[in-house]
Amino acid sequence: MTTSSSAAAPAALAHYDRATIVFHWLTALLVVGLFALAEAWGFLPRGTPTRRLLQSLHISFGLLFAAVFVLRAAWRLSAGRRLPPATTGWFRIASTGAHGLLYALMAAQIVLGFLFRWAQGEPFAFFGLFDVPTLIAIDRERRHFIGGLHNTVAWTIVILALLHALAGLFHHYFLRDGVLRRMLSSR
Repeated sequence: MTTSSSAAAPAALAHYDRATIVFHWLTALLVVGLFALAEAWGFLPRGTPTRRLLQSLHISFGLLFAAVFVLRAAWRLSAGRRLPPATTGWFRIASTGAHGLLYALMAAQIVLGFLFRWAQGEPFAFFGLFDVPTLIAIDRERRHFIGGLHNTVAWTIVILALLHALAGLFHHYFLRDGVLRRMLSSR
């Protein structure tokens, strides 16, 4: 065993609770899916039914993402299992910083998504079941700024999430410290 794996061995035996694991992977799935939908409709001509469908799905899954994010944060702050840090030193600082940044960016993205949709002045529906009322009137100039910021934050989240995934694989295959296993099973 290397020093890093033996130091993390007790932490590697612990797993997150089932709800935390479900929230983590559901968040990952929604982030990737929302990003893919937004990128896909960019290849389609404006006004086509398929483009409108992809945008409608993006909005609905975006609302679902907002709900999952709020529930995940509430769970993490209340009942979610707390595990001891799996790493020390720079790895721990990088991990804590990356997680904090991902949470902040996801919260900002949700706010930007709402603002952008309200700025567009178009229906804001959840899978056709109900409409989200417009709470703020936003002029056209701000709409473009908010849309650009929404896009930039999306790319930042995806890049950080990719680095997060690569770090998990690095821990699993090179450090062999059990960090990835903590999020794979609660058994």
